[in-house]
Amino acid sequence: MYKIDFQHPCHIHFIGIGGISMSGFATLLHEAGFTVTGSDGKQSAVTDELVRQGIQVVIGQRAENITKDIDVVVYTAAINPDNPEFVAAVNAGVPMMDRAEMVGQVMRIYAESIAVAGTHGKTTTTSMLAHILLEADKDPTISVGGMLPAIGGQIRVGHSDTFLLEACEYTNSFLKFFPQISIILNVDADHLDFFKDLDDIRNSFRLFARKLPEDGLLVINGEIPNLDYFMEDLPCRNVLTFGRDGGQYNYSAADVTFDESGCPSYTLIKDGKAQERIDLHVVGDHNVTNSLSAIAVADYIGIPREQTLAGLASFHGTDRRFQHKGELNGFTIVDDYAHHPTEIEATLKAVRNTSYTKVWCVFQPHTYSRTKELLHQFAEALSLADHVILADIYAAREVDPGDISSRDLQKLIAEKGTPCEYFPSFSEIEKFILKNVMPGELLITMGAGDVVNIGESLLRG
Repeated sequence: MYKIDFQHPCHIHFIGIGGISMSGFATLLHEAGFTVTGSDGKQSAVTDELVRQGIQVVIGQRAENITKDIDVVVYTAAINPDNPEFVAAVNAGVPMMDRAEMVGQVMRIYAESIAVAGTHGKTTTTSMLAHILLEADKDPTISVGGMLPAIGGQIRVGHSDTFLLEACEYTNSFLKFFPQISIILNVDADHLDFFKDLDDIRNSFRLFARKLPEDGLLVINGEIPNLDYFMEDLPCRNVLTFGRDGGQYNYSAADVTFDESGCPSYTLIKDGKAQERIDLHVVGDHNVTNSLSAIAVADYIGIPREQTLAGLASFHGTDRRFQHKGELNGFTIVDDYAHHPTEIEATLKAVRNTSYTKVWCVFQPHTYSRTKELLHQFAEALSLADHVILADIYAAREVDPGDISSRDLQKLIAEKGTPCEYFPSFSEIEKFILKNVMPGELLITMGAGDVVNIGESLLRG
């Protein structure tokens, strides 16, 4: 495997350089003295910014973009083997690596690299930690899976030994990373178009934990079933647990309360002893456990508690995580990225602590495989809303198999006694909302696809 050597910068070419993550790492390597070039299918504000920095970007992917002076090619998971640049690089014998391999190699140069993993909550927890690190003037390099206002996007290039990364399990990409500190928030059945079953997913997270060096740290949710499974043959000596159940974990919460917006406060319990009162400005009980893991890491790397508290206090969420979009006709519109039953349940339970008179959930299932495999769990979670409106399944990377649809989900939700409509188009959904949602009520657009467009279209009028 080709090794990126920061002591001897080379020429790196990015296929798909206009992607948020790819462009961020292109900037990082450019600033480190590498010659960086790239191509993308279309011009954008991102590619324009790269050009402004002095990076050569070609719009359109062609074989002639692979020149003889290129030392290594980096490509995104979206690049197919028949891509003309991919083919040209293979034919020319140019070393190649995917984005995850490149990120893993970049991580090696940071003495304090932190990876945040888990089926749910990665983006929010990474963002919480980002706020804490920024408050502590750690000048970190940050890569997060959502738009974080504090860094003006998804990537921040710092100039210290601290690197914070959201680590996704899909296609086992996080197994190519080399963190010093890892968080495992939870392990549930998801991405079943890649993983065989829950046992396969658990094995992947166990392998992720075993990537840690002997002097590394694992911060893990103590409530994960059969926790000992993840501890077997664990190389690192340092483990911290967190969870909600009393003081049996290193970090836990007591006396949890919620304000009228549904944001929690709690007393931090560390090793059985009561600490400060923690006030969060993000909605939901699930964010209590997310914040516990962030506090554990902050304590471990020596950040003073007052800076940790200030960092958490300054965090008001990322885009598409219970994001307030606006008001229309007296009702409130928020958007949430939840696309797994566990996430949906957490969000809908969170709004029980608010003052809205009724909760409407416009849900767009994400991928056929996930919808089919978890159909009954989806119905159970969505029935927590007062009224559900379903859009068609968002295919993403999949082809319609013809044996699952949103109508199947609608039937199960209705059988549970929760009113549920299905409409094949966004325009029909918008018309129904305008006729039926009343002042004082909450409308949540929910899903990982383009369902967010419904609320934005309504607000535009």
